[in-house]
Amino acid sequence: MIQNDQGIYLGVFIAFILFLILVGIGVSRKVKNGEDFLMGGRGLSLPLLVGTSVATLVGTGSSMGAVGFTYSNGWGGALYGIGGSIGLFLLLYLFADVRKYNFVTYSEEMSFYYGANKLIKGLTSILLYIASIGWLGAHILGGSLYLTWITGLDPIISKILTACGFAIFTIIGGYLAVVITDTIQGVILFLGFIMLTILSVMKIGGFSEMSNQLPSEMLSFLGVDKMGIIPALSLAIVIAVGVLATPSYRHRIYSSSSISVIKKGFLISGILFAIFSLFPSIIGMAAYIMNPDLESGYAFPYLATEVFPVWIGAIILTSGLSATMSSGSSDYIAGVAILLEDIYPVFKGKSPKKEDMVKYSRIGLVLTLIIAFLFTLGSSGIIEYISNFVSTVMSGLFVATVLGKFWPRATWQGGIASIIGGSVVSFTILFNEGLQTYWGNPIIPSLIGALILGIIVSLITPKNKVSKEEANKILEKERAVTNESSANNNDTNNQVVM
Repeated sequence: MIQNDQGIYLGVFIAFILFLILVGIGVSRKVKNGEDFLMGGRGLSLPLLVGTSVATLVGTGSSMGAVGFTYSNGWGGALYGIGGSIGLFLLLYLFADVRKYNFVTYSEEMSFYYGANKLIKGLTSILLYIASIGWLGAHILGGSLYLTWITGLDPIISKILTACGFAIFTIIGGYLAVVITDTIQGVILFLGFIMLTILSVMKIGGFSEMSNQLPSEMLSFLGVDKMGIIPALSLAIVIAVGVLATPSYRHRIYSSSSISVIKKGFLISGILFAIFSLFPSIIGMAAYIMNPDLESGYAFPYLATEVFPVWIGAIILTSGLSATMSSGSSDYIAGVAILLEDIYPVFKGKSPKKEDMVKYSRIGLVLTLIIAFLFTLGSSGIIEYISNFVSTVMSGLFVATVLGKFWPRATWQGGIASIIGGSVVSFTILFNEGLQTYWGNPIIPSLIGALILGIIVSLITPKNKVSKEEANKILEKERAVTNESSANNNDTNNQVVM
């Protein structure tokens, strides 16, 4: 690729970021208080919920990561879309009803299930903040690999630019800016990937060439002949659990206008995502036919820079960046909400004043960037990164959430046992090469271990005596105190946010 083309791609990237910043500035005029900034006023409509959900689902992993994974494993790349859709369907079926409690964070929801226990809230807030940072790491990793390939920038500079890209407009406009930019980017990336799919198939001479030129194991059902049944199942499950236990998806439940909107929105989003999963799979296999000697992680940018003309490459660039930015911004705002609403009070005894929200968000951004950067070290592939991260950090959280919501005998000690047990089992698998090869990733044994430990510890510890109604009143009281303490600062909030 010639130097001029690199300059064009970098210019497109900068123009795209400036456009998102302008949108954030426009949206910020509608923000009137702290809840508007973090929760979008709790009034997300069906179109916005679908737009932001699809855009986040079609993130770094399911776009660029899935293309690279398909490049090596054929139709196995579609497992990402299947797992994500199943996760979203389960989320609407199991947890859509929690909207009625007006939670602000997933940590608060977890505390509710265990009698408003403060230790559960404190522990899960830290773990969920780590989870948000972990997802940010995945988006930074994917976006930086992409930028480095197409612009020739140093990888560290690419990581910083990618992170700043989704952070700036989020800080300016808050959650409403995230949702609106997500919706815009969702349309861009959907159309972009459809176009790339059509062009890639035309480039190799049609679908028939895939059957003629690809190894038979790559063409097997969901790539099971290439991957193995258990690793394929593990991949689908780990992506589903990622959706079920990721704070940003819970944030959409809390900020939507009604339970009905949540159920309809998640159903539509899951169907659209399942359809979308076909596009990266076809693109990845087409890239393999064009050049079977690539490193799989660079299959997506290879098409943008080496195969198609510059103007098509610019569209592909925008689509890929849309996937990264939309997912990154959603995880960022959810992480900041947890940091300010749950973790900050642990050390300060109260939530920060709402008029200081932007300032604290900027401080949180710096912290997030540093930690997320460290999370990306040692990982060479997006799917590998996500699989190991979800298995280690989020499997126990998911099990603890299910036990707390649906099993009356669950205790806070059992919830903590599930959280810790899932991580211990995951690390055990990760440090044993033979077990990791067999399972593909640690998610299945991690879930089983977390479930067994959670049940055993709950049965041998005193039963929770705080009812769900009492727990909700405790949390409502805490929330009311926070709101009252900042009620007199609303005029200042308007000036700071705007």
